[in-house]
Amino acid sequence: MPADDQGLLDLLTRVAACKEDLQDIGLVLRGSVVERYMPCGKKGCRCQADPAALHGPYYQWTRKVGGKTQTIRLRPEEAKLYVEWIASRRHLEAVIARWEALGLEAAELIRLKPRP
Repeated sequence: MPADDQGLLDLLTRVAACKEDLQDIGLVLRGSVVERYMPCGKKGCRCQADPAALHGPYYQWTRKVGGKTQTIRLRPEEAKLYVEWIASRRHLEAVIARWEALGLEAAELIRLKPRP
Protein backbone atom coordinates (compact mmCIF):
# COMPACT_ATOMS: atom_id res chain seq x y z
CA MET A 1 0.00 0.00 0.00
CA PRO A 2 1.46 3.40 -0.98
CA ALA A 3 2.34 5.76 1.88
CA ASP A 4 -0.25 8.37 0.81
CA ASP A 5 -3.01 5.72 0.80
CA GLN A 6 -1.96 4.72 4.33
CA GLY A 7 -2.07 8.39 5.29
CA LEU A 8 -5.67 8.66 4.04
CA LEU A 9 -6.63 5.52 5.95
CA ASP A 10 -5.10 7.00 9.11
CA LEU A 11 -7.10 10.19 8.56
CA LEU A 12 -10.31 8.21 8.11
CA THR A 13 -9.61 6.44 11.39
CA ARG A 14 -9.29 9.83 13.07
CA VAL A 15 -12.57 10.93 11.42
CA ALA A 16 -14.24 7.87 12.95
CA ALA A 17 -12.95 9.04 16.35
CA CYS A 18 -14.56 12.44 15.73
CA LYS A 19 -17.85 10.72 14.95
CA GLU A 20 -17.61 8.80 18.23
CA ASP A 21 -17.01 12.06 20.11
CA LEU A 22 -20.25 13.44 18.68
CA GLN A 23 -22.30 10.64 20.23
CA ASP A 24 -21.81 12.09 23.72
CA ILE A 25 -23.12 15.54 22.79
CA GLY A 26 -26.65 16.34 23.88
CA LEU A 27 -28.32 19.73 23.76
CA VAL A 28 -26.14 22.67 22.72
CA LEU A 29 -26.56 26.32 23.56
CA ARG A 30 -24.77 29.57 22.67
CA GLY A 31 -23.76 32.10 25.25
CA SER A 32 -22.32 32.12 28.74
CA VAL A 33 -23.58 31.84 32.28
CA VAL A 34 -22.21 34.07 35.01
CA GLU A 35 -22.72 34.06 38.75
CA ARG A 36 -23.19 37.55 40.16
CA TYR A 37 -23.43 39.15 43.58
CA MET A 38 -25.05 42.58 43.70
CA PRO A 39 -26.09 45.34 46.09
CA CYS A 40 -29.79 46.16 46.41
CA GLY A 41 -29.54 49.89 47.12
CA LYS A 42 -31.70 49.86 50.29
CA LYS A 43 -30.31 52.18 52.93
CA GLY A 44 -28.97 50.29 55.94
CA CYS A 45 -28.90 46.91 54.15
CA ARG A 46 -25.95 44.60 54.75
CA CYS A 47 -24.94 45.10 51.12
CA GLN A 48 -24.22 48.77 51.88
CA ALA A 49 -21.82 47.96 54.75
CA ASP A 50 -18.04 48.15 54.58
CA PRO A 51 -17.08 45.49 53.63
CA ALA A 52 -20.23 44.83 51.67
CA ALA A 53 -22.12 41.55 52.03
CA LEU A 54 -23.65 41.48 48.57
CA HIS A 55 -26.84 39.61 47.68
CA GLY A 56 -26.66 36.50 45.55
CA PRO A 57 -25.62 34.43 43.88
CA TYR A 58 -27.72 35.42 40.89
CA TYR A 59 -27.20 33.54 37.63
CA GLN A 60 -27.38 35.21 34.25
CA TRP A 61 -27.30 33.75 30.75
CA THR A 62 -25.91 36.13 28.17
CA ARG A 63 -25.99 35.68 24.40
CA LYS A 64 -26.16 37.71 21.19
CA VAL A 65 -29.50 38.01 19.41
CA GLY A 66 -29.53 39.98 16.17
CA GLY A 67 -26.21 41.59 17.05
CA LYS A 68 -27.44 42.74 20.46
CA THR A 69 -26.57 41.30 23.84
CA GLN A 70 -29.48 39.65 25.63
CA THR A 71 -29.21 38.78 29.32
CA ILE A 72 -31.70 36.58 31.16
CA ARG A 73 -31.73 35.77 34.86
CA LEU A 74 -31.82 32.06 35.65
CA ARG A 75 -32.79 29.92 38.61
CA PRO A 76 -29.87 27.85 40.01
CA GLU A 77 -31.22 24.61 38.52
CA GLU A 78 -31.55 26.28 35.10
CA ALA A 79 -28.03 27.68 35.34
CA LYS A 80 -26.63 24.20 35.94
CA LEU A 81 -28.29 22.88 32.76
CA TYR A 82 -27.31 25.91 30.67
CA VAL A 83 -23.66 25.55 31.73
CA GLU A 84 -23.78 21.90 30.63
CA TRP A 85 -25.36 22.77 27.26
CA ILE A 86 -22.85 25.57 26.64
CA ALA A 87 -20.00 23.15 27.42
CA SER A 88 -21.55 20.68 24.93
CA ARG A 89 -21.54 23.39 22.26
CA ARG A 90 -17.87 24.15 22.92
CA HIS A 91 -17.10 20.44 22.70
CA LEU A 92 -19.02 20.24 19.41
CA GLU A 93 -17.05 23.17 18.00
CA ALA A 94 -13.77 21.52 19.03
CA VAL A 95 -14.77 18.27 17.30
CA ILE A 96 -15.76 20.16 14.14
CA ALA A 97 -12.43 22.04 14.17
CA ARG A 98 -10.52 18.72 14.44
CA TRP A 99 -12.65 17.25 11.64
CA GLU A 100 -11.99 20.23 9.38
CA ALA A 101 -8.24 19.96 10.10
CA LEU A 102 -8.39 16.33 9.00
CA GLY A 103 -10.06 17.42 5.76
CA LEU A 104 -7.20 19.85 5.14
CA GLU A 105 -4.65 17.13 5.79
CA ALA A 106 -6.48 14.85 3.32
CA ALA A 107 -6.56 17.62 0.73
CA GLU A 108 -2.80 18.10 1.09
CA LEU A 109 -2.15 14.37 0.75
CA ILE A 110 -4.20 14.18 -2.43
CA ARG A 111 -2.82 17.42 -3.88
CA LEU A 112 0.79 16.34 -3.34
CA LYS A 113 0.20 12.85 -4.70
CA PRO A 114 2.34 12.31 -7.82
CA ARG A 115 0.33 12.35 -11.02
CA PRO A 116 0.66 9.48 -13.49
